[in-house]
Amino acid sequence: MASLGQITLPRAPSAEIGLLRRRLERPIIRTRIGFNGRIASVLTNAGDQAVSVKASVSQKVIEEEAKVIVGTYARAPVVLSSGKGCKLFDPEGKEYLDCASGIAVNALGHGDPDWLRAVTEQAGVLAHVSNVYYTIPQIELAKRLVASSFADRVFFCNSGTEANEAAIKFSRKFQRFTHPEDKEVATGFIAFTNSFHGRTLGALALTSKEQYRTPFEPIMPGVTFLEYGNIQAATDLIRSGKIAAVFVEPIQGEGGIYSATKEFLQSLRSACDAAGSLLVFDEVQCGLGRTGLMWAYEAFGVTPDIMTVAKPLAGGLPIGAVLVTEKVAETINYGDHGSTFAGSPLVCSAAIAVMDKVSKPSFLSSVSNKGRYFRDLLVKKLGGNSHVKEVRGEGLIIGVELDVPASSLVDACRDSGLLILTAGKGNVVRIVPPLVISEEEIERAVEIMSQNLTALD
Repeated sequence: MASLGQITLPRAPSAEIGLLRRRLERPIIRTRIGFNGRIASVLTNAGDQAVSVKASVSQKVIEEEAKVIVGTYARAPVVLSSGKGCKLFDPEGKEYLDCASGIAVNALGHGDPDWLRAVTEQAGVLAHVSNVYYTIPQIELAKRLVASSFADRVFFCNSGTEANEAAIKFSRKFQRFTHPEDKEVATGFIAFTNSFHGRTLGALALTSKEQYRTPFEPIMPGVTFLEYGNIQAATDLIRSGKIAAVFVEPIQGEGGIYSATKEFLQSLRSACDAAGSLLVFDEVQCGLGRTGLMWAYEAFGVTPDIMTVAKPLAGGLPIGAVLVTEKVAETINYGDHGSTFAGSPLVCSAAIAVMDKVSKPSFLSSVSNKGRYFRDLLVKKLGGNSHVKEVRGEGLIIGVELDVPASSLVDACRDSGLLILTAGKGNVVRIVPPLVISEEEIERAVEIMSQNLTALD
């Protein structure tokens, strides 16, 4: 077969080729899909190899993005236009199995009917009034968060980084409130290697990767980074009396899917209690059912003073929350912190729909079982590859550590219709699918990963 532009031609006798070429030189009308998705007629030369029968909507979007969006994201070359369950689709109709879920956000997948009903019904009634007034969905969501956790009270915001910013402020205010006669109070913070707490200046100061922090220095001072899991180093520094709070992820997501030990978190709790420091758990990525428990801290027998949550809480809408004990809450006064958009009726109604599903014991049990099945299958299908060093995680937050960069495997899987992420130092495949993923979809995901292992070579 010979190819001319987008038209595949059968081999023909030489006498017929001239006639065919003359026909192809005639202008013809072709259809092209415009940027707005509408069909436009285009007069073109059929033999012009630069013209496709159907111009790519995705390519047009990518070109337009480069003209108008600040270049902060090294995006994958994929435009996603619709989704259902654990599947996503681009404008050309290609299907992707979503094992990234918007970076651990879409807990119920895409288009969950109960979530959709909650959003549309609330949007038709009341979307936003600010925190100058009371709204019922905000109070109902706060009651659910308190009932499901150690917390006594909740502060709402709009993202994980905002939640950690609030936790920073609350921690320092707590120290000043509880030591009113002291000229100098504890203002320092402890964070750990491989940590990620956000990109605003306070949360960024708690994030260990230097490449995230260096371009924006000077950032908030007073943060000391210690080795994740180093009990002695943390205990010694907390005992100094200079630490307002310790920030720690029970399971590190961005850092590479590393889980703390029970002994480590218990030692932090004991040291903080003795020194009067606060213990802050960042469960922005690992909380709300992701591990197969409602909250990751439940597996360790340790409760924090403050917990930050965000990603999956509203099922895809922006939200953050800071859960605190009464001893912390009583130190915060009117005007100490706030947000215009936080806790809107619309977003809180979406979050109530998520919580009502995720909090069911049967749902959490299914996450735990599916996570175990996913990890076992990964070990079985990938474990024999020389580049695969470890498969780890809890529930449906899973990491596959490699001895080479993971980007080539992630890219190859994407081309084959599977969306996964990187983590750690770029050598960990991060798998955080919607919590509603089926066993059949898990099997498909592992099969695609297995088929593309050659990309690592």
